[in-house]
Amino acid sequence: MTKHNILFIGLDTHKEFIEVAYIEDNRGAQPIHFGRIYSSKVTIKKLIRQFESKYPNTTLHFVYEAGPCGYWIYRLITSLGHCCYVVAPSLIPKKPGERVKTDKRDALKLAKLLKSEDLTPIYVPEPEDEAIRDLSRAREVAMKDLKDAKYQLKAMLLRNNINYAGTANWSLKHLRWLTELVLPHPAQQIVLQEFIQTINERTARLERLDNELSHHVYQWRYYPVVKAIQAMRGVRLLVAAGIVSELGDLTRFDHPRKLMSYLGLVPSEHSSGGKRHIGAITKCGNGRARRLLVEGAHSYRHAANISTELQKRQEGLPKQLIDIAWKAQLRLCKRYKKLINKGKHYNLVVTAIAREMIAYIWAIAKQVVLSPVNPKLRLSRVPA
Repeated sequence: MTKHNILFIGLDTHKEFIEVAYIEDNRGAQPIHFGRIYSSKVTIKKLIRQFESKYPNTTLHFVYEAGPCGYWIYRLITSLGHCCYVVAPSLIPKKPGERVKTDKRDALKLAKLLKSEDLTPIYVPEPEDEAIRDLSRAREVAMKDLKDAKYQLKAMLLRNNINYAGTANWSLKHLRWLTELVLPHPAQQIVLQEFIQTINERTARLERLDNELSHHVYQWRYYPVVKAIQAMRGVRLLVAAGIVSELGDLTRFDHPRKLMSYLGLVPSEHSSGGKRHIGAITKCGNGRARRLLVEGAHSYRHAANISTELQKRQEGLPKQLIDIAWKAQLRLCKRYKKLINKGKHYNLVVTAIAREMIAYIWAIAKQVVLSPVNPKLRLSRVPA
């Protein structure tokens, strides 16, 4: 049997099965369809043993598309000592004339593209980091559910021409006023009580997730980075934990422009010949991290200032990080005002501020050294 250095294996993953194809590391070799296997750990281990016995002294390289099935296949294959790559579906090359798509063709295509090095692997988070990300996303879903319940209750009151005379909605006074309402029909009274009970339940759920998120983030290995970037204006605990949990290790980007491009905050471009057209932002990459940055960018519409809350967040941080945050605030507040005075649209200005915010966040993260034993903030000796 001919010995090969590398065997490239493409996996088209699904919930119940996986389509497998492979290609040898020979010039002119064509991909071969292996077949379909069940999507389970036992069958994947069996598949690896079959390739190891058929191709001894050969390095196995696996690849599959990122999707709803997660990263358990990647972690299983790498734990067995083999290489595995997870690629973004949007970055897979596709010919304009391709009109037939099947699972078998997808697996053959992945194996062939992996051999030709035409695939771009994505960053796979550690299980602990993914768990914190799930908790942060669950908290965001709880907030959305609470807002939806409040909107539904206010819509019902609006339909019945019932207005609250106070100023602060959803305060204790407002909630007591809701419990004292008497609607004209008993069926509407039942709906009102159900809405009030739903709001109370979802409020308690949000508080539980807030407490759990604060507890687990403090014990997280990226807590020094989360604490450090809170020196920035508009970046509190929830925003900082969300950004770091979505992006992972920020230092894997050797330049902030790559991080901006990764988040889809750079403008699209279509230039040809002597024409150059700059369009809207690309909106590729992680949409949740991009939205959190845009939310934080709204705070720079005010003049540069160190508020009491910001000063509390900066307590205990090294002066070097505080100086970076102050430098960012001076620049971004000035840039916000300058763009507004030029007549730029509000959304465009906020997006431009968010794009520069991530550069300063990257600069702060470069100064932090992670300690797996004691999650305390320390500065790196390597300059950013």
